[in-house]
Amino acid sequence: MDQPFWKTTPLEAMTASEWESLCDGCGKCCLAKLEDEDTGEIYFTSVGCQLFDASRCRCTDYANRLAKVHDCVRLTPQNVRTIAWLPRSCAYRVVAEGRDLAWWHPLVSGRAETVHEAGISMRGRVTASESDLAEPEDYFDHMLEHEP
Repeated sequence: MDQPFWKTTPLEAMTASEWESLCDGCGKCCLAKLEDEDTGEIYFTSVGCQLFDASRCRCTDYANRLAKVHDCVRLTPQNVRTIAWLPRSCAYRVVAEGRDLAWWHPLVSGRAETVHEAGISMRGRVTASESDLAEPEDYFDHMLEHEP
């Protein structure tokens, strides 16, 4: 039986289509994060990026996101190995670390909805949009106790 591409193809050798299909649609990378200046520790918030559609867990302007959102990060095979805030459940991180995709990942289940059904996504858990918050201090009201 043939192995799926994410088990046999290094991240750097994946086609654009394979790379994009690794995204499970959880929306966690589209959350605002806070960094403790003293410790470097990262804290997630339940605040979505200004382009994040929380009901669909998708960017509303994916093609132009990097031009429209100054701190949007394009994930690459090189940086997924070094970005500290990528959630442990993120497929890019999972594959980079040599782990296998979870049962709920759409590439495994064959259905985009399983990430939501399993409670992995941010659907129904985003409490504000960056565009709604006026002051940096406002983010503290939306800090999460642990990684979502």
